[in-house]
Amino acid sequence: MIKHILLLILLVITVSVKSQVSDLARVEYTFFPQKDSDNSFRRLRVFAKYPIKLNNKGSYLVPGIEYRNVNFIYRDETAFDTNELERFSSFEGSLTYTFLLKNNWRFAAQTGAIVASNFEGEGVGAEDILFTGSIFFVKDKTKEAVSKPWRLILGMRYSTTAGRPFPLPFINYYREFRPNWSFVLGVPKSNIKYRFKKKNAFQSFVTLDGFFANIQNNRNFTDIVTSEQKIANNISMTIVLAGLGYERYLSDHLVLYSYAGFTVVNDIRLRNDDQENVLTINDQNSFYIRGGLKFKI
Repeated sequence: MIKHILLLILLVITVSVKSQVSDLARVEYTFFPQKDSDNSFRRLRVFAKYPIKLNNKGSYLVPGIEYRNVNFIYRDETAFDTNELERFSSFEGSLTYTFLLKNNWRFAAQTGAIVASNFEGEGVGAEDILFTGSIFFVKDKTKEAVSKPWRLILGMRYSTTAGRPFPLPFINYYREFRPNWSFVLGVPKSNIKYRFKKKNAFQSFVTLDGFFANIQNNRNFTDIVTSEQKIANNISMTIVLAGLGYERYLSDHLVLYSYAGFTVVNDIRLRNDDQENVLTINDQNSFYIRGGLKFKI
């Protein structure tokens, strides 16, 4: 039950929180092997956003694009062919409209579409397409002359990925509590960070990660425990990990970063059309590394 809740939170919130942070572009590579298995997970992620100023009152239109290439080396013995289950891609387009409210609050509404699949068939099918929508309110005191700068984000998010007919809320709170020290409480990431020598920062963190994609040619197989006939329509992975990270500020806006940790929850599953689990691929915790380059405002 806890894993199901974590998966739902991950699918519904990840893109929303990503859209609120100050990153305008990022190139990132992720790798972690699967314990007690020859399986491994590799992901290349690239995204960019471009704020378009609409007026002098703080209104912006922000189109964004993202590409993810997931290489899941699937070496476990199965009763079905896994050759086409090792490469998944997703393409996302989003559009955000944001403007200032009273008392230094900012409102934003975002809509988007994601195509996520192993693309083993011909073209793109309806099952490959996911739709998202969110609204959120931001109060940012990080640019002002206050003793302890902070930022609060409140919002709601809906995604057809989650298979739920209602939106889910989220919250994200950032605060600088001592010179060079700050923390974030929220989902998908909470951390505590120490910045030193102006261009360097260390952090400890707990975060969610994962992916979801359609399988175009569904896999039919017999459960070896129950002898039931099952159908795998999509694949999902939910990871909760804790670790340490390092950031190097190459300039005021360009940051080189690396994170390393160990998964606390490692849940990779095939699911049917009702989003029910039909096969656990791997749930053994393992080492995890991620690094990249990001451009932020």
